[in-house]
Amino acid sequence: MTAEARSDWIRALIGRPLRLPALFEQALTHGSASADHYERLEFLGDRVLGLVIGEWLFDLYPHEPEGKLSSRLNMLVSGESCADIARDLGIGAQMILGKQARDDGANDSTNVLGDMMEALIGALFLDGGLEDARTLIRRLWATKVEGAAHAPKHPKSELQEWAAANRRKSPVYVLTDRSGPHHNLRFTVTVSIPNVGEASATGASKQEAETAAARTLLEQIA
Repeated sequence: MTAEARSDWIRALIGRPLRLPALFEQALTHGSASADHYERLEFLGDRVLGLVIGEWLFDLYPHEPEGKLSSRLNMLVSGESCADIARDLGIGAQMILGKQARDDGANDSTNVLGDMMEALIGALFLDGGLEDARTLIRRLWATKVEGAAHAPKHPKSELQEWAAANRRKSPVYVLTDRSGPHHNLRFTVTVSIPNVGEASATGASKQEAETAAARTLLEQIA
């Protein structure tokens, strides 16, 4: 991917010329390719995303309590959600990677895709302000935000509630494996409830693996 083609892609994404093109290139640059990489912009974009989604949910669901709004927010700003949107946009093909990261599959890493999505939001915030960032986020997240009539219940909370309602001991989560290169770590977690069952799952973070394991166990006992 040439720098010119990457700039064209970013212009098409945000719908206007770039004022600070170097910021967007930084947002798509992995640490394996340059010391001037995406992580600081990802830090900023994460906060901007949380603010915009939080404001949106506050307006969209005026009668929901804080707990339900928080459940919606946590799911919408999760690394998995950001990575899903990044994949839909084709961010993997735009990444600037060092050879090792490219060979290790960083362009399809949930961690890297999610972080670079947030980095692009951070770059857009600096390039055009909150309103430009809000416009992009609302366009990209519209289906996820408005498509759920009910606040999602986190699988770990649902499993905990199931155990309590059925007079069982609380679920126990154990990290059983951690592997892969730094930019594409994979975590395997096993969750068990004594005298009920257990399930294992793998994810890009310990939290993601725990969530997936809880979901799998819920499916087994439903």
